[in-house]
Amino acid sequence: MIVCKSPAELELMYHANQVVATVRDEVVARVAPGVSTGELDAYAEARVRELGGEPAFKGYRGFPGTLCVSLNEEIVHGIPSTKKRLAPGDILGIDLGVRLEGYYGDSAITVPVGAVEPEVDRLLRVTEASLRAAISQCLPGNRVGDISAAVQRYVEEQGFSIVRDFVGHGIGKALHEDPQVPNFGDPGVGPRLRPGMVLAIEPMVNMGAPGVEVLDDGWTAVSVDRRPSAHFEHSVAITEEGPWVLSLAEQSVAASTLGN
Repeated sequence: MIVCKSPAELELMYHANQVVATVRDEVVARVAPGVSTGELDAYAEARVRELGGEPAFKGYRGFPGTLCVSLNEEIVHGIPSTKKRLAPGDILGIDLGVRLEGYYGDSAITVPVGAVEPEVDRLLRVTEASLRAAISQCLPGNRVGDISAAVQRYVEEQGFSIVRDFVGHGIGKALHEDPQVPNFGDPGVGPRLRPGMVLAIEPMVNMGAPGVEVLDDGWTAVSVDRRPSAHFEHSVAITEEGPWVLSLAEQSVAASTLGN
């Protein structure tokens, strides 16, 4: 069942997502050669709790970290480790979820560690741009398929591939709610978008083949050909005024509506 949130509930979700945005951006600022993913995770957990939230991922189905930190060919769900240190030329996916006042926020970003190869940089830019294309379809009366098709069309036009094993999702009082939001599909199909819906839209894009393999830890998903992968995500509310990107830092409905 798809749950549409009231204006008061959207404000609570905004608060949760602002904790996500704050901590996400602070973690990004700490990404540097020699830093371990475990150090980033410890910082994120301390800051989430300092800001009054609870880590959404820690303990979820047994996941051990506050962050999912996915390095290079790791697509999603990388486990933080003090033994895994960043090196120049790496790319790091940082995915953070927070629960605050009974509601969840969720966002992800992939960042370079120093200078990266030009094609890797293009992978990051294309994946982020595909998220913007998806958000532009978050209008009342559109359908989930319009979001999915926008991501697939843009990514494939740029010569990269869409990961099909994982999808975006609704979000609210639960971390994962209906509907599922694939990053591929046809426009004009799927549930109709209505004011009050909140979607965690998260393109996952591979430089090479779209196939996925899950490692023996039971969590870390890697590209089957071990080529780099990127992941970007925002929690987006559908409103009469347009998309409200809740997980942008210090935004309001007016400020975060595309085109303003």
